[in-house]
Amino acid sequence: MTDPAGTANPSEPEACAQAAGPDGTVESEEPAGTGRRQPRKRTRTYGAGRQALLDAAVRVVARGGLRRLTYRTVAQEAGVTHGLVVHHFGSRDALIEEALAHAVRVSMNSSMLEPGTGRAADFSAGLADMVESGPDLQAFQYELLLEARRREELLTHLRELYEEYFEATRRELSQMLSRPVDRGLYRLVFAALEGLVLHQLVFGEREVTEEALARLRDLLGRLAADPDGA
Repeated sequence: MTDPAGTANPSEPEACAQAAGPDGTVESEEPAGTGRRQPRKRTRTYGAGRQALLDAAVRVVARGGLRRLTYRTVAQEAGVTHGLVVHHFGSRDALIEEALAHAVRVSMNSSMLEPGTGRAADFSAGLADMVESGPDLQAFQYELLLEARRREELLTHLRELYEEYFEATRRELSQMLSRPVDRGLYRLVFAALEGLVLHQLVFGEREVTEEALARLRDLLGRLAADPDGA
């Protein structure tokens, strides 16, 4: 059974059919051919920690959309009981919000959106690698962007997290250009980056991403060298 929000009900009998051990394993009974109870077999899971469950949630949504996200599907993806997912997050909405925050943090760090050097040549130097190494993280964020058009409560949280992207872009451009950067400029630059991520995610063509980034960095370098002439 699921609740109206689509989450698995932790009171279901099968929530207790398996027990996760303290080392992140799941114990399950072997089928008995004689009707007698057999010793439990310990099966290694993919990880029962909070981050492992967030990564599993990201993969579920990236592959099947937000409607596929339930305690049960996350548990199956991570190789744990869905009671453990309930224990860590308590509600489906909390799981979504934490998975989104996790995805944004990882993306910001791996893309080098804010390297802190103030050099145009370093700006978003890891973007293409980020898409190749973590496509599910990017697909997850786009799935939630589309879903936010239908769910106001999700839009509010998504907007708050995207402000982190915008602010990181603004700070780096301000350091690069040595002057205040207006909203139109930093949103334009971030939109270009996000579009490149989406296109590489869908079409591949890493080389196109690299070419476009080179052009963007060249334009930013020119603006930094001659701000009054741009």
